[in-house]
Amino acid sequence: MVRNEYNLVRHELIGLKVKILDSKNKSLKKIKGIVVDETYNTIIIEKKNKKRKIVPKKSTIFLFELDNNKKVKVLGDILIGRPEDRIKKKFPKWKYR
Repeated sequence: MVRNEYNLVRHELIGLKVKILDSKNKSLKKIKGIVVDETYNTIIIEKKNKKRKIVPKKSTIFLFELDNNKKVKVLGDILIGRPEDRIKKKFPKWKYR
């Protein structure tokens, strides 16, 4: 299945470009880079300077850029959980950009 704006939350996020649009922790706002790892509660982003930043999924709004250059806004609360379990999970309707 091809990764698109409708099924992004059911796919692997590693390798996607991402930007933090908003976060409870204001020091995380505007961070951008590439997703290099993901855990139950966090996403690890590698910035241009090769430094890695651990970002909590809870209370964070992410903007992912897909391979076809479409941008998708996702609430981090939807992503909480093990990546492999998102395939089975039922999701509420969510808006993409």
